[in-house]
Amino acid sequence: MNSEIKMIARLAAMARHPAAHGLTDDTAHLDGKILTHDTIAEGVHYRTDDPPESVGWKLAAVNLSDLAAKGAQPVGALLSLTMAPPTEGMADGEWEDRFLTGLDAACETYGMPLIGGDTIALPAGAPRVLGLTAIGEAAENVPTRDGGLPGDELWVVGTLGDSMAGLAQLAKDAQAAGALVDIYRRPVPQLAAGKAIAPHAHAMMDVSDGLLLDATRLAMASLCRANIDLACLPLSAAFTKVRGKGRKARLFAATGGDDYALLAALPPGKARKLSKSLPPGTIFSRVGTLADGEGLALVHDGHHVPLPEHLGHEHRPASPAPDSA
Repeated sequence: MNSEIKMIARLAAMARHPAAHGLTDDTAHLDGKILTHDTIAEGVHYRTDDPPESVGWKLAAVNLSDLAAKGAQPVGALLSLTMAPPTEGMADGEWEDRFLTGLDAACETYGMPLIGGDTIALPAGAPRVLGLTAIGEAAENVPTRDGGLPGDELWVVGTLGDSMAGLAQLAKDAQAAGALVDIYRRPVPQLAAGKAIAPHAHAMMDVSDGLLLDATRLAMASLCRANIDLACLPLSAAFTKVRGKGRKARLFAATGGDDYALLAALPPGKARKLSKSLPPGTIFSRVGTLADGEGLALVHDGHHVPLPEHLGHEHRPASPAPDSA
């Protein structure tokens, strides 16, 4: 058992309020509100040389993605801002000012007003650690991770692999640019699609740590097995141009994480009608099914595929930082 699992088990023993849902979900449900908190750390979730504006946007977007997976309407946010000594080549406070510009742009775009928070000063050399609590208005049906049933179809909203492909480009060339770098730096939360799907989903969560790992989590919570077909993964043209369409590329896309797509377990046949109510241009792809049993099974072109050593991004101290990817 790794340190993250042990820590979550310790926290779950403390989180006894019904709103916590036993910490089996990405959000808390309290008096008609959906609450979520995400933290991003320099050198772990973003590169030191990423533009501050993109870091601010990303902090808002990763929280909004959790609200999207619950079909919630954003109503407010609380910010934890760490203020560091001047970054090389920037004036005092310039990094923070540009960060807030990006955060404000995302909050304005998705209707999530900043209503409070806290600031602290960091000593020289300490990495920035930034947090945001997002608050949403719950819809009538709030899908959790644990409602999936054997026979449910697994559908993904969005594409997979773009962000990690963009990060890989930056690791080779810090001046890299293009669609993949853009999606790594400015993910797009699927709020509108989440609202449309939530009333019909047995289970739903956002894909932030990799499809295979997150599908395993949903299946485990639902006491099912997840069957994933790698041939069905939604891959963008920008991704396939750089990484290809073969099994290696598909496993890269399925395990990289940082996608902020949505993964939904839907009753058989429901998606066909549901797709007509999604926003124009929404990429909505069936990637597998839930079945009796436990764990995860992969196929590609009709052949069984052994599980990779790592199913996605696991939060461990030894995990490689983006700067060294």
